[in-house]
Order: sequence, then structure tokens, then C-alpha cells
Amino acid sequence: MYSGEAKSAWFEKGATLSDKSARKEFGLTQEEIIEGIKDGKLQYRINNVFGNPYLKLVRSEVEAFVDEKYGSNYLKKKNKKELAQVNKELKMLKAQVVSLEQRKAELLASLDE
Repeated sequence: MYSGEAKSAWFEKGATLSDKSARKEFGLTQEEIIEGIKDGKLQYRINNVFGNPYLKLVRSEVEAFVDEKYGSNYLKKKNKKELAQVNKELKMLKAQVVSLEQRKAELLASLDE
């Protein structure tokens, strides 16, 4: 290993992601990732897990690629949408907790009788 490699993004925790993670996290398609690689905007390495190949990408390059392709507000809009979904799920879960607490109180009351 060369001295420069030890400090590169390939060896830092969280600095890389798979092509599948990039598709899920940034909403990219496989074709867009391949296009970015062909254009020289994304570096990649081919890795294998249990014999299944995947592309390993540098996270900062993927973020820059998404900013360039969709604009800087794309990730903000995506995060706002995800936050709204999380808040909706939390609201439903809180209502479910209240309902379960009421049922618990009813059951405890019936046991005390």
C-alpha cells in the first residue's frame, strides 16, 4: 500500500458506498451511475460479496454528481420529503401507543376485579 492510498477515500469509513446504496439513497438509476463513470465523474471499484459483484463508489463524488445533474436543491427536497414521511409514521405510531395503553389499562382493571 502506498502512503497516499492510506488517506484516500477508498479506505475511510463511510466515504464509499455501493451502487445499490447510491440508487436507494440518491434516487439514481443504474444507467445514470454508468453514465457518470463513462464521463469520468465517478470513480469506481468492482467488489464481490459471496460471489455477487457490485460497484463501489466514492460518496463525495456521487453527491457532487447528483448536485450537478439535478441541482443543489434536489437533496434538500428529497430530505424534506423523507422527513414528512417519518413524521407521518411517528404520528401513526403515537396514536397506536395511546390505543395500546388504553387497552392495557382496561386489561389491568379487569384483572383487579
